[in-house]
Amino acid sequence: MSIAVGASVVPVTHADPAQSSEASSATNAAPSEKEIEDLLNAPIPQDFDGLLSHMKQISRVAGATNEEVVQISEELKNADKDVKAARNAQESSKRKAAAAQKKLAASRVNVADIAQAKYRGATIDPVSAVAGASGPQAAMERSSYMNSLQDKNIRYLDTLDQDLQEAASANSDANISKFKADYRVNYLTARQTELDERTTQLDRLSGEIMHIVDGFSPADRKRWVDSNGPINVDVKAFLAGLEKKADGASTGDNDKAGNYAGAVAAAMSKIGAPYGWGAAGPDVFDCSGLMYWAYQQIGVSIPRTSSAQIAGGTPVSLDALQPGDIIGYYPGITHVGMYIGDGKVVHAADYGIPVQVVPLNSMPISGAARY
Repeated sequence: MSIAVGASVVPVTHADPAQSSEASSATNAAPSEKEIEDLLNAPIPQDFDGLLSHMKQISRVAGATNEEVVQISEELKNADKDVKAARNAQESSKRKAAAAQKKLAASRVNVADIAQAKYRGATIDPVSAVAGASGPQAAMERSSYMNSLQDKNIRYLDTLDQDLQEAASANSDANISKFKADYRVNYLTARQTELDERTTQLDRLSGEIMHIVDGFSPADRKRWVDSNGPINVDVKAFLAGLEKKADGASTGDNDKAGNYAGAVAAAMSKIGAPYGWGAAGPDVFDCSGLMYWAYQQIGVSIPRTSSAQIAGGTPVSLDALQPGDIIGYYPGITHVGMYIGDGKVVHAADYGIPVQVVPLNSMPISGAARY
């Protein structure tokens, strides 16, 4: 999303990508309203080098804000589905609780009948039943009958105990389901409010960038476009080279690593496409949107935001990069590009700068990931 706006190349710190990805979560906080206000109210430098530096600051802040807007938007895409699932679980738990309560009520009736029978003296203890029998056979029959009644009473009591436990569990599940559903609704409502606030901030930042860039003279616009040292690439010849390397991979060529004819070819096919905040193709892209779209073309789903793309893949050290690896830039990983081999990356840089190929180390690297 953000770009380095200056003629000099920033030295690369070869940090461990895994550590960089973990650290990004702590440093990728969106700027506060005051930080944005101060930045937008700062005087605009009159010299072009100063203006580029000023644009770099705005671009970095806009990048962090855009990343958060995209992340919240991704969460909200599944909001209806999540809430519906939570509500369905709640209703299912309520039905189970109602059924358990009905079953429990029936068990209580049976036990109440036993208690009332004993109260009325309708039961006879085993000794009295045998003693009052007319003979041995009658005594045996009475004893068997009394044992049967006793077993039935015990079963009623056991059933009551089981139904009590089931009712308590069902009610607990219903309460938990309701809590989860209510929590999800409240959480998403809060995130929607936060999204609205961040979107307003992004609109202000991107509006400032567009105002300045659209006012550039042709010479200044060229300096802006060339600020990362773009490399002219014959895309057709390059893609033909990718195909050749892919063929070599199938025959055991040592230079077989990487997704030559897949994600790289997709990303390279978009060289010259314009930049747009929050865009993920097919014609306009932000930095992570280009990565997301390119991998979509080969049926691979990757996270949508820059920091999540680096955190979600397999960490890769810079001395083991392969074409198709995603490179994360700047503290907090607010920008990404795709490594295409030979020390080059393809990326969507910023407003007014088309998708282009630049040197790998044209921006400070924070990590790399493979999918």
